[in-house]
Amino acid sequence: MKYLTKHEFKWAFIFIIVFLLWMVFEKLMGWHAENIASHMVMTNIFAAFAIAVYVFALLEKRKKYYLNSMTWKEGFMSGLMITIIVTLFAPFSQLIVSLLISPEYFPNVIKYSVETGYYKTVEEAEAYFNLKSYIIQSILGTLIMGVITSAIVALFVRRK
Repeated sequence: MKYLTKHEFKWAFIFIIVFLLWMVFEKLMGWHAENIASHMVMTNIFAAFAIAVYVFALLEKRKKYYLNSMTWKEGFMSGLMITIIVTLFAPFSQLIVSLLISPEYFPNVIKYSVETGYYKTVEEAEAYFNLKSYIIQSILGTLIMGVITSAIVALFVRRK
């Protein structure tokens, strides 16, 4: 398949590394523990890093593979392949985050969400804040946001 090259694998793994480093940063900032009240807002900053990875990936693709001339479709397909690879690895990335980087996150967010009234009971919070739920969310979120990001970034990096 002409859209799936070493380039897409390289950038997918760069994306995964950036994501895992961001999770370490969140933990160091206390957003998974004592500063958990900030997590819901501050975690959205990662979007800038995610978009940047796609921009750099598609710019490199345009320069190295398409001799500085790339259509929207070529850019989108490259971004889509990156997205598919990252999505396939999303469960493993979530396992690393939940079991190695920040195993205290679920108990902390469950406690916080009940204390603040976001959920009425611990059971309700546990039904949402758990590994299975987060793996499903990571798969769907990665796929949806990756497709959207690929489409938009491809618009900006295309060149005739």
